[in-house]
Amino acid sequence: MKKLLAFAFALVLVLSAAGCGGGTTPSGSPSTPAPSGSTPSGDAPKELTVLKVAASPAPHAEILNSVKDAMAAEGFDLQITEYTDYIMPNNAVFNNEMDANYFQHQPYLTDFNEKNSTDLVSAVAVHFEPLGIYPGKVKDLASLADGATIVVPNDPTNEARALNLLAAQGIIKLTDGVGLAATVKDITDNPKNVKITEVEAAQVPMALPDYDFGVINGNYAVAAGLSGSILVSEDPNSEAAQTFANIVAVKPGRETEPAIQALVKALTSEETRKFITDKYGVAVVPVF
Repeated sequence: MKKLLAFAFALVLVLSAAGCGGGTTPSGSPSTPAPSGSTPSGDAPKELTVLKVAASPAPHAEILNSVKDAMAAEGFDLQITEYTDYIMPNNAVFNNEMDANYFQHQPYLTDFNEKNSTDLVSAVAVHFEPLGIYPGKVKDLASLADGATIVVPNDPTNEARALNLLAAQGIIKLTDGVGLAATVKDITDNPKNVKITEVEAAQVPMALPDYDFGVINGNYAVAAGLSGSILVSEDPNSEAAQTFANIVAVKPGRETEPAIQALVKALTSEETRKFITDKYGVAVVPVF
């Protein structure tokens, strides 16, 4: 009888210890809860497929970041690498270091392909970055004085767009039909005798305080925190808007891959349209 009582007492002690919640795994390490997203049967969460995209910081990387959750819901881990130049993102895609990039318009890509023997293609056009007239020393165009100074981008494409924007406001007149080939030599009338200075596009926001007005690309205005002060911008239905929409570029043949198609779907959703409109106003315009 004493042996039976001793055995029963020992059994009670063992059961009490097991109920204290201090158990260990078979390896002796503390037990941990099942990972988030696991099924009741203990199956591991589905692994996401990585999609690497190169982008300029603003607005491109910001727009991409806004669709990361939508991409994850489709089974893709969108990984974004930011670049501040316009050469490396295309080389990274061509060399298979990146799956896609988002920073440029089609005319730039066409020129890059011709000069670098590459063959990247557009998967989708997402947005247009209108050039805008921004106040420097003078706060509104109604106060434009005789001899006013205006700083514009100096590269051929953006200079032509800037001159056309000034012409649309009646500040200057250009040779009929010159369109996106315009240079300062095509100014046929300058009633206010405005003085136009050309500088590198990225430098216009920094030069702005020294001029009465500046014509600035949308992406540089966003990066400089100027988008809220825009006075007037290119017409979203203009030739420039149709020509210079920013695209997602990939190697040929990859446009139909599930990951790229998922990215296209996410970037052209109504949620993305709202994000772009709410965050950037008229400085960045959806084209889908």
